[in-house]
Amino acid sequence: MNHRKLIHFFLLNAGLGLILFPQTVSACAACFGKSDSELALGMNMGIFSLLGVVVCVLGGIASFFIYLARRAAIMPTAPGNNVPLETTNKA
Repeated sequence: MNHRKLIHFFLLNAGLGLILFPQTVSACAACFGKSDSELALGMNMGIFSLLGVVVCVLGGIASFFIYLARRAAIMPTAPGNNVPLETTNKA
């Protein structure tokens, strides 16, 4: 039995197992229950703190590229780069 047939065999058996032996799904304590409990508030604060970290990292990356763009606009052209293209190809 080759590798592809083995994967299909296991996926087929897993799918049949899920269909033929259904069970009820129970929600965890964070999702099921009072939305103003201490556990829900802690989960919300964790989400907001991770969101704050992502915003800070993306803001740092954006500010770095803004810094590079401003610096490139301030820098004078290097010697030899201000020659028109028509005069460089004449030999």
